[in-house]
Formats: sequence, C-alpha cells, structure tokens
Amino acid sequence: MTVEEVAVFDDLVRPRLDADVVVVGAGPAGAATAAHLARAGVDVLLLDRKAFPRDKVCGDFLSPSALAELEWLGVAGTRRFERTNAIAGAGLHLDGELLIDATLPGASSVGRVIPRLTLDAWIVEAAARAGSRVLERHKLTRLTAAGDRVTLEVEGPNGLSRRLRARLVVGADGSGSLVARILGGPHPRADWIVAVRAYYEGVAGREDRADLYFTGESFPGYAWVFPTGAQRANIGVGMVLETQPPHDRRLKKLLERLLERDAAFAGRLAHATLADEPTGWPLATYNPSQPLVGDGILLVGDAAGLINPLNGEGIQYGLMSARWAAETIAQASGGRFTAERLAPYERRVRAELQADMSLARLVVRLISNRSLNPFWLLVLRAITRRANTDPSYRFAAGGMLVGLVPTAHAAHDSFLVSTVEETLVALGVGALSPRELAHGSRTAARAARALAGDLPATAGWVRTCSSSAAAFALDAAAAIAAS
Repeated sequence: MTVEEVAVFDDLVRPRLDADVVVVGAGPAGAATAAHLARAGVDVLLLDRKAFPRDKVCGDFLSPSALAELEWLGVAGTRRFERTNAIAGAGLHLDGELLIDATLPGASSVGRVIPRLTLDAWIVEAAARAGSRVLERHKLTRLTAAGDRVTLEVEGPNGLSRRLRARLVVGADGSGSLVARILGGPHPRADWIVAVRAYYEGVAGREDRADLYFTGESFPGYAWVFPTGAQRANIGVGMVLETQPPHDRRLKKLLERLLERDAAFAGRLAHATLADEPTGWPLATYNPSQPLVGDGILLVGDAAGLINPLNGEGIQYGLMSARWAAETIAQASGGRFTAERLAPYERRVRAELQADMSLARLVVRLISNRSLNPFWLLVLRAITRRANTDPSYRFAAGGMLVGLVPTAHAAHDSFLVSTVEETLVALGVGALSPRELAHGSRTAARAARALAGDLPATAGWVRTCSSSAAAFALDAAAAIAAS
C-alpha cells in the first residue's frame, strides 16, 4: 500500500478527531478552560446546549479571587467590565437587625455583581478570541471512552444527532453533569443545596454593599441582596437540601414570607418591582469521594462539585479549576490522556481546596440540625459581636465570607478560641448580666430538649458529624504536612 492508501485506510478504521479536547459546558469553568487551552495551542472545541448570551440562575456575586482569575482571561479591565457594579462592603443581618456593616477585607479588595447573562457570554467570547471553536445548541447525550479516543454523541438543533471524537473530554456541564455521572455516579442528596433568585428594580439602600439576611426560618441558609447597579439587585434565598427535621422546600414561598416578616430585608424592597419571576436551582456541593479524572475524562467547576457547601460560592473555584486543568492538560498533551497523566490536576485541587471544603462541609453537617437553630443563631451573633470589636477577627470572618481567606482558617487556634469565648459569653458563662445568663440558659435547655426529642435522628446526625469531623482532621493534617 502507498502512503496515501495507508492514510485513507487508517482514517476509515480510526476516524479523524474533531478536536484534541472537547469541553462540555460553556459556563465560567468550561469557557475559561477552553480559553486557557486555546492560548496554550491546544485544539479545543467548546460546546453548550444553549446559545449565548443565555441566563443562568445564580447569585451573580464575584469575589476578589474570582476577579483575579478574570484578569488572567482578559475579561476584566475593559471599559464595559468597569461599568459593572462594584461591591466594597458587606452587611450581615440577623432577625432584622444589622449586626455587621464592614468594608471587604484587604487594602484594595473589591467584589462585583455581574449577571450571568453578561458574564458567561464575555468568557465565551474570550475563549473564541483565544482560538477555541464554539458549538452552541448542542447537548451531550452519550459518552464513551476507549483507548486513546473519546466519542461523544450530541444532539443539535431540531433533534439532529452527530458524533464528535476527541482525545479528552472536559466535563463542565454543571451540577447535573452527565460527564460526572459517567465518571463517578450521582452526588449524594446530603451534598445538595437549593436556592431561588429573582431580579428587582427600585431597590433601596447602598448599591456598593452585598447584604446577607439570617433568620430562624431560613437557617441553615440565608437570603441575600446583591446589587447589580443603581436600584437594581439580585434577590434570593438558599438553604441546605437535607435537614433534620426536614424543612419546607418551597423556597419561593419562603422568599415571600421573608419579604413580609424580616424588617431589614423587606425594607430594601418596600417600593421595588419584580423584574422577572423567581427561579430555582439545585447545586451539588463538594464531596471528597467524587473522582475528578479518569481515562480521557476530567471534571471542572460545578461538575466537579467545586462549590463551597457553606456559602454556595462556585464561580471562583470554577475559574481556578479551569486554570489548573488547562495547565495539566497542556503538560500531558502528546500522549494518551490517562487517569495517571491527569492525576496532577486532581492532586492540585485536593491540595488547594480540600481542607477548606472539608471544614465547610463539617459546619454544614452541624447546622443541618434545625432543632438547634436557636443555638446556631446565638453562635452567629457571638461571631458578629467579636468581629465588631476585633479587627483581625473581622478580617478573618469577612475574608472567609467573600473568598479571600480559606474557610479552614476557622479551625485556627486564635479564631476558634475567640469564637468559643464569645459563644460562652452569649450562653451566660462568665456574663455579668443576669439577663444574659438567663437567655443563655434557656437556649442551652432548648437545645438539649431538641436533641433528646428524637434520639434516632440525633444519633444519625451525630454519626454524620463525627464522620465529617474525622475527614476534616485527615484533610487538615495532610494540608499541614504538604505545607
């Protein structure tokens, strides 16, 4: 056979690739991965089931860490980007009372609130400018990995199907990721959080401050007001999906009740009008048992479960994982994308995020016992009281809230001791005021009665918390050993 005949025969037996890498999902994590890969000279195809611009239900808040990643991508710094709403402060409210009104920690820290309709389209544009091909309105329906090829069955417009072939697929298709389910199965229900969001016009109050609202009814969770500009804001409420006892999962109704009953929350919207209907979405948060790589497969962002269980933050982790993934893929190119060759990415994610996510997961497991809500809210009040009097403590607490300080910092001796001290004072231990002592005693007694009221459920909660605590201890020890 001639060289030309061999080439034709080989193409028939082993069809040519459509790309070296196909990224499934063009949200921030997927589009950022495609942009980084294209810049590194990798042939990459980015596909999404929707056409851009398209909306995505989200809180829209971008932490300073997320903004730093957007600088890498060339999205930040443009004139249109600078016109988006900057956030310089944070407010924390409990039962209608403003407990903290502080600037974001750090000398030059600023966050932004950018609707996903706009943000995601900008990152897709950055990927296209870098050289990534973008395939919109194509939905992944099937995926098989064999040898050095990955085959994707996708359904395009009008239900037309086509087959794509690549050496690697990057799953960036969100919390319901088909790629993630193929790799490691579904996320356990205990890892999910749920939320609803709507946009309002005519919102009162500061447009440079992101506000969180806590109440006994919405805990473990919170409502938020994240201004997107003058008198316009992203309004929503989110909660842990699985609690003990179970909560009413009709979050649209909960949002309505909070707008009626929470004075601070309702005050911002007293003269506001609804710009769109509240829309809900579920998010699968971090689970250390979730594999992130396999032969021919790698997961980033929400598909990898890289969502902080405590605050629902996912954009910054999605953008970070995109950069780490692209670095590993670029270094591994030239051979088969085996799980072994992709393993540095998973090790990087574990090293950078696992201790942080593990502690957040433990805290969520603890506060998922809603019978103890009076105690948890008392602890929250104690934290805010110390934050208002101790600048270093306020920096740590505020930094954890906006993503500047790892959540694992909460386990550091100084922060933990200060929190325990304030909680004991709030419980009346060492308090000078008889009123404080009586209030703390009543809270402790209610907590004890709640735990004794359903012993089987309490035993299950204790086992879950113990398992999460042990996992965090191991992750923290590993992080210390690696540092």
